[in-house]
Amino acid sequence: MDKNQLVELTIEDMSVEGQGIGRIVGSGESGEPSGKKSGSLSGESGGDDRGMVVFAAGAVAGDRVRARLTRIKKNYAFAQVEEILEESPLRAEDFDCPGCAQGCGGCPLGPLTYEAQLKLKENQVRSRLERIAGLEDPLIRPIAGMADEDNGGQGCFRYRNKAVFQVSTGGIITRKGGVVENLGDPAVGFYSAGSHDVVDCADCRLQSPATMAAADALRRFMVEDNITGFDPKWEKGLMRHMIVRTAFATGEVMVILVINGKGIPGAPKLIEMLDEAVWQAGFSLESVVINIHKASGKNVEKNKNKDRRQIRVNGEIMGPENVVIAGKPTILDRVGEMDVEISPASFFQVNPVQMKRLYDRVREYCRPSADRPVILDLYCGVGSIGLYCADLAEMVIGIESVKDAVTDANRNAVINGIVNARFLCGRAEDVLPAYVRGEAPGMDESLQEYIRRADIAILDPPRAGCRPELLDAVAFADIPRIIYVSCDPATLARDIRILTERGYAFVEGAPVDMFPHTGHVETVCLMSKVK
Repeated sequence: MDKNQLVELTIEDMSVEGQGIGRIVGSGESGEPSGKKSGSLSGESGGDDRGMVVFAAGAVAGDRVRARLTRIKKNYAFAQVEEILEESPLRAEDFDCPGCAQGCGGCPLGPLTYEAQLKLKENQVRSRLERIAGLEDPLIRPIAGMADEDNGGQGCFRYRNKAVFQVSTGGIITRKGGVVENLGDPAVGFYSAGSHDVVDCADCRLQSPATMAAADALRRFMVEDNITGFDPKWEKGLMRHMIVRTAFATGEVMVILVINGKGIPGAPKLIEMLDEAVWQAGFSLESVVINIHKASGKNVEKNKNKDRRQIRVNGEIMGPENVVIAGKPTILDRVGEMDVEISPASFFQVNPVQMKRLYDRVREYCRPSADRPVILDLYCGVGSIGLYCADLAEMVIGIESVKDAVTDANRNAVINGIVNARFLCGRAEDVLPAYVRGEAPGMDESLQEYIRRADIAILDPPRAGCRPELLDAVAFADIPRIIYVSCDPATLARDIRILTERGYAFVEGAPVDMFPHTGHVETVCLMSKVK
């Protein structure tokens, strides 16, 4: 089998990246059977490659396609669909996104019907718990999807309250006299699939109208005032990213402009353009923030001879310094009956409708059989999950390593009149065992008593999962119940396996489709200490 060879595939499944997973069933371009070559994908000389697994971009489960092989590995291959021979009944008819047609990689499951997306994600959660965690027939509740009436009747579209736009002008050039010019028109959008090329996105069906209006205002401002986009090759240019946060419950909007510099020339004009655009979309611009993220200049030499598409982009979106240039430092949103203040660096779930369903599931797992429990909220962020469950608890104690998030969490407790919640700043894997042993510097003895008799630990880590030291600390504290909230089934399953080795038993899992049309899924799992 050769690169660029045409093969016929029957698509049986899909990956989380949205690629169709199929097996070779047809013939090659020359008319010879696809497997006829001296060496198959399995590495067996003279074997037959038919039946080998191929990941096909542009195909969905149930399709029969003709695809061209792009990469060949030892036991599998990658391909690009060139012709759909038989269309799957699972293909969606209502997903028409210009950005996706231009190569935007943000909605890999968009071509599937929503019902098929939900089934795929539920199966992925179950599969990883079985294969990685080693669970046999785990109890998984039906996935909680979005209904047509959700989100003001927009269902599984326009659900995101946060967008992180990449900003690019295709590179920059310094002319004689030190004049810096853009090489292309401003693109405010998202990365294309499998690359760091920015696809300019005039509209994204996952984002709020206010978000897209703000992006359009920035694009127009950059053209009118010749504002440069950041060029990762030379580490020059001003505008890196634009982050827009929309509070669906109040209509308040925050715009964060991540820049490679100290300020934006003509900033008052940009603020006025943003304000008008957001207002026309039916929302209220309440905060404009500049985030300072200066380039180090260390990588210019090694990037000189590289194509811009091959340059590894720093994973840190925001820098350490935020400067409010208009309005307030926070905006106000709501989860159920609870008000939540959101600052530029706050972690807050991106789908308000599904966030409430997720938090309601956590509340269900927190409900006491007798006395009100002491709840530890680890990786607590702005404290939203713990505060949402505070009326069920004797005490909620949150631990978070980001100082600004701890400030937000305490503020959220105050504005909601919650008096049985305390938040500590530090790494949970350090703070928790130190309090249990009585070794924490300046330790509050009343908090130590609560932590020592904690009934429930809520774990809500980032996508990479919990650090092993934290899982050891929870087991060391002998906490009877663990509620694990995860946005990655693979790292969730890995950590559940570790916890089962530390004396915990898996009770059940409940997937929640927090991210329709993407390959991601949120899952809440309940575990209990084996007596």
